[in-house]
Amino acid sequence: MGHNFETVESTVFRHGMSRLGAAVNIVTTRAVDGPCGFTASAVCSVSDTPATLLACINRTNSCFPAFETARFFCVNTLAPSHEALSNLFGGKTAMTERFATGNWVEGKTGAPVLEDALVSFECELAHAVDQGTHRVLFGRVLGLCAGGNEEALLYCARRYLKVGAPS
Repeated sequence: MGHNFETVESTVFRHGMSRLGAAVNIVTTRAVDGPCGFTASAVCSVSDTPATLLACINRTNSCFPAFETARFFCVNTLAPSHEALSNLFGGKTAMTERFATGNWVEGKTGAPVLEDALVSFECELAHAVDQGTHRVLFGRVLGLCAGGNEEALLYCARRYLKVGAPS
């Protein structure tokens, strides 16, 4: 007695998802030809034992070949002061120009870490799954660095929002 339901149309789905607020992140890795990174809001916790998170990348993204072969990556969660950096990493800007902006250091895994990120999670790829247009990267968290900023940059309703004013 199975049901045969169809999924909602993609534009309807995208409109609905625009109302699902999410933290803004820059996901980075070290490729053979240098650092690579993209802006992502599709990031979330999976488990605390072992510490694992997931990040999604569109397989048409110019960074995809680097992430397809990467063993390590870093999820850098942005503060409101990083709005311009988010736009830079979310566009068609050359990688050298992206990493020329912001305070980037090499993490213990070799992945670029944003020094003043709200929090950075250095990960080892544990598993990857293709779903639709995206690849879901499951990362075992090897290191975490929390910055001093307590405000977070969120994206909701197709605009940036600032939350978590310092006490």
